[in-house]
Amino acid sequence: MIQGIVIFLWLLLCAVQDARQRQIANRLTLGVALLALIYLFWSGTTWLGASAAQGLVAFALALLLTLPGYALGRLGAGDVKLLAALGLATDLPYVLWSLIGSAVASVAWLIVAPRLWPLMAQGLRERLQYLAPGASTKLPFAPFLLMGFGFAWFWIH
Repeated sequence: MIQGIVIFLWLLLCAVQDARQRQIANRLTLGVALLALIYLFWSGTTWLGASAAQGLVAFALALLLTLPGYALGRLGAGDVKLLAALGLATDLPYVLWSLIGSAVASVAWLIVAPRLWPLMAQGLRERLQYLAPGASTKLPFAPFLLMGFGFAWFWIH
């Protein structure tokens, strides 16, 4: 339970930084990936208790699913590192459900944002400028991955 909260808080930090700056610091992505990898080899399990093999499969799948998006310019390097670190810390179902949830959340945002954005306080709109409707064809990924992980955690846990 506490490990899931730690992952959620880490994703929250990444989401806030991505929404505000359109990038995620390597300390947040590579740092957690390194800690998750050390924990994986030290304990033989991921932070959420899956076997080391499951964590490594989730890591490999995260790379397999995100590297094409990076190559096509749809995902940033931070997004790839973020999902890879999530794979090392969790397992395959969490990675898959987090991705599915992030896709649903991003589509929902694209539908709701044009109506919701004008109602938001100006200061909040300025802080979250990269989430503005029509601001870019490439929305920040981390806020939606946070929502996807929340969905996965609720669904799996």
